[in-house]
Amino acid sequence: MSEVIAVMNQKGGCGKTTTVVNTATSLAVMGESVLVVDMDPQANATTSFGIDKTKIENTIYDAIIGDINVKKATIPTFIKNLFIIPSNISLSGAGMELSRRENYHIILKETLEEVVPLFDYIFIDLPPSLGVITVNALVASDSVLIPIQAEYYALEGVADLINTIKLVEKRLRSPTPIKGILLTLFDKRTRLSKDVYKELKNYFGGTDLLFKTIIPRNIRLAEAPSFGKPCLVYDPESTGTKAYLRLAKEIIQRDENLSLNEAKSKIDINDKSQSKIVKNSEKSESGA
Repeated sequence: MSEVIAVMNQKGGCGKTTTVVNTATSLAVMGESVLVVDMDPQANATTSFGIDKTKIENTIYDAIIGDINVKKATIPTFIKNLFIIPSNISLSGAGMELSRRENYHIILKETLEEVVPLFDYIFIDLPPSLGVITVNALVASDSVLIPIQAEYYALEGVADLINTIKLVEKRLRSPTPIKGILLTLFDKRTRLSKDVYKELKNYFGGTDLLFKTIIPRNIRLAEAPSFGKPCLVYDPESTGTKAYLRLAKEIIQRDENLSLNEAKSKIDINDKSQSKIVKNSEKSESGA
């Protein structure tokens, strides 16, 4: 079953695009079919796969305004099982254009309907803002992954972000559960990083919202985009690569556990229903 995951945070520099590119790559090399939807006009996810954003003919912008079919904008990357719907600067005006339309908040969801069933995971990379594009992504997504940089102000920002997600859910009646909160740019040498992790564990420790995987501050992760490569291709042995591979495994394991729990729940419901039918039948027979 396909899952659409919005990767978002209103704060820049927290590792959103790095997380999209490297998690998508890790899942793809594990055999999952993956699509990246670049919804950021800066197009950093696009260029991270070695695609020249100035030479793209069809982008997500062309698809959402209705100029082309979304399949025409969906192109393969050089990594097996991994596709992308690229972006460029033309997307910067999309928010204003979409806001003039009726039911503007469902346009991205409707645009992606044709391609979603073709993939196991669809990651939407978002700009560091909470505008029309982000609202569209929340409505189009099944869940939200929130990367948080290991710094003090990030803790305040995540509370605001969760409140925003809940507000969109309430107003648009479009539930988007949080898939997980990911600590990024973690430096084990600094007290601040350790304090932020401790605070996150205190706040989310009683839930399964906080990923066990922690993404370290890693120079190879920072260098890889300038070479147009995910870190797994640029340096397969780096600590950053290994961290994102662990995250991909954790995501798959979570999804498998969720599927098992849902299956068990359905079995329990069926058992209770059958038991009720039997009891009612016995009552009817005794009454007769």
